[in-house]
Amino acid sequence: MDTKLKNSHRLAVIIAVLVLLISSVGMVLTYPIYSNQLKEELDGDSIEMNTVLEMSSSLLEGNAILYNEVYEETDRYYVLQYYGNSHFQLMRKYMDYEVFSNDGEALLKEKSEDTLSKLVKKEDTPYAFRAAFTYDEDGELIDMKVGGNRIDKREQFDIEQNLVNWRGYDYSDISEPSDVQIIYGMTEENLNAYIEGDDYAQYYQTYHLLENGTYHWMIAIFAVFTILAGIVLTVRKGFGFGTHKLFAVPFELVLCVLGILVGCTYMISDLVFRTISGNFLQIVPGMNSTLNEIFSFMINLLVWLVVFLVLFWGSVCLSHMFTMKKAYWKERTLCAKVFRWSKRGGNAYGKKVKDSAGGLFSRFKSFCKRQYDMMMHLDFQDKTNRTIFKIVAINFVVLIVICTFWFYGFIALVIYSVGLFLFLRKYFHDIQEKYKLLLRSTNQLADGDLDTPLQGDMGIFNPIQEELKKIQNGFKKAVEEEVKSERMKTELITNVSHDLKTPLTAIITYTDLLKNETDESKRKEYIEVLDRKSLRLKVLIEDLFEISKAASKNVIMNFMDVDIVGLLKQVGLEYDNKIKESNLDFRWNLPDHKIVLWLDSQKTYRIFENMIVNITKYAMPHTRVYIDMAETDRDVSISMKNISAAELNFNTDEITDRFVRGDSSRNTEGSGLGLAIAKSFTELQYGTLKISTEADLFKAEITLPKREKPIEEQEKETESSLIPEDHEKKEEIVLLH
Repeated sequence: MDTKLKNSHRLAVIIAVLVLLISSVGMVLTYPIYSNQLKEELDGDSIEMNTVLEMSSSLLEGNAILYNEVYEETDRYYVLQYYGNSHFQLMRKYMDYEVFSNDGEALLKEKSEDTLSKLVKKEDTPYAFRAAFTYDEDGELIDMKVGGNRIDKREQFDIEQNLVNWRGYDYSDISEPSDVQIIYGMTEENLNAYIEGDDYAQYYQTYHLLENGTYHWMIAIFAVFTILAGIVLTVRKGFGFGTHKLFAVPFELVLCVLGILVGCTYMISDLVFRTISGNFLQIVPGMNSTLNEIFSFMINLLVWLVVFLVLFWGSVCLSHMFTMKKAYWKERTLCAKVFRWSKRGGNAYGKKVKDSAGGLFSRFKSFCKRQYDMMMHLDFQDKTNRTIFKIVAINFVVLIVICTFWFYGFIALVIYSVGLFLFLRKYFHDIQEKYKLLLRSTNQLADGDLDTPLQGDMGIFNPIQEELKKIQNGFKKAVEEEVKSERMKTELITNVSHDLKTPLTAIITYTDLLKNETDESKRKEYIEVLDRKSLRLKVLIEDLFEISKAASKNVIMNFMDVDIVGLLKQVGLEYDNKIKESNLDFRWNLPDHKIVLWLDSQKTYRIFENMIVNITKYAMPHTRVYIDMAETDRDVSISMKNISAAELNFNTDEITDRFVRGDSSRNTEGSGLGLAIAKSFTELQYGTLKISTEADLFKAEITLPKREKPIEEQEKETESSLIPEDHEKKEEIVLLH
């Protein structure tokens, strides 16, 4: 068993070496690809132009330095201290320059007359690069000219534009130029020497390599190949790889080493560029080309071997997360060790630091707790833009702090991500707990418990809790309505049985009497009673049939234009005798003009009929009845008020239900369906019927809307008006005034 394990370990080591060699050699062998691509992207002109652009921006700094050398407005020691190592001090060795007054007098007096004449000369200048800056008395740069034998019109524009962008640079720590002209000139020989020795050109070329897509992809491919190999060799138990102390480095140190490797990216790329450009050969002068190429190959191979070795080492170290799981964070992290040390109290110094930091930590903890509580109680029914902005702002500040670490920001980002993961895990765990509480409340409702109040803090689900309370109240109301409906059904069966049984019993009784009666006068009397009781039974059955159709919305409505004022007057005239017999004084307050509504005339007539009949039955004799009609832009309201003969002790919400009477003793003759039929017919015509009482005052208010005639009916009327009619028009309704 041990032999097998040793063989597996040797195999793992061989695989690791092969992976590192393949990655390192592969990277070096891809150098010709980058070389060809960079030759196409970079040429001498582009390098030279970028160098001149960078150089020209330093001339503005040189203007201030040369001006103070002439006038010494700023102490010379101060100028040397802050600008002695500036980029301009290197440039001035390669160029001719002079400061002129506005009168053309040379102020530095260091150059020969021949040099001064060359500087002043604007056309056919002998310089490869020439720049002139003119300042007025107020220190404003009023003119600048760029030219030279090596500068064409396009490059001249680019350089001048670059100077315009840099002109606002602040040199206020020394005196700024005023009332002078400063001219620079650089010969072709000096320009070439400056470009060859300029570090910026090298940086510019290396920067292009860093931005090369193929270079990035090759590094990524070999890096992923190396990292995956390290993970597989570590995770797979058969290899037994990664048990050495070298791979037991703490998590934080691994991240630091990887961060340093990332920070060396430019240096590695600079080495690659020097190799593919041939500049690497200058490091070992005197060697022949073959030895130099071999030496260059070995150095590059060694560098890439170190790079991939670090990546492989880091992947093996971090792969123990998968094998050790939770134990990794306890045993392989410095933070956990420091935390355990501080928890044990540490030494005296550690205890002092712990106590001093305790106050700050407690305040920070309190702040985080308040923010967390705020997030747990977000009201999603309200505008949450402010809260979201606050969260985003905090995250933005954290990321800004992380960015300040530059290359080591990766480490800070990992730590921040771990902290964010722990926070979100706790946050969603609490949300799950609140959700379970919400489910318990919904299950409580599902089980039919409508009396126990919904309690408990549900966090972000508090608005839903409020909605559940509304649902609970709605269910309670629905249950009460259902109980009321069941009670009404029971009363319906009782009342129907009673109202049908009474005339039916009378019919049976008088039929038996009629069979054995020989007296003709009594027989005639019995027949009249039978006729009256059968009519009563017929009316009752018809009312039952009518109300059942109305309740099921199975009523055919014949809408037409109806003069509601005339219709109400007609009902009053037809029941005039019954009104007089009841000894009631009807006071009509109706409009003098017609009010035409789109209604079913028969159903509307029945509404008015039932209401007036109800008044004649239950109103106190020798009292007044008020019937008023009022019109608005949207509807017509009919109000009927009377004094009740009996005490009004019923529920006004139930009086319009089926078989409910104000006369609970049922002494009066009727079906108990009058108001129910009137209400149903009113609602079928999109109106309302409301009953209200005050002491002995009974008030019924009928509201009928003003509806427009449907388009289909208007089209039918238009078509019928085009067809001649020979027959006389029939009157729809007789208006009696």
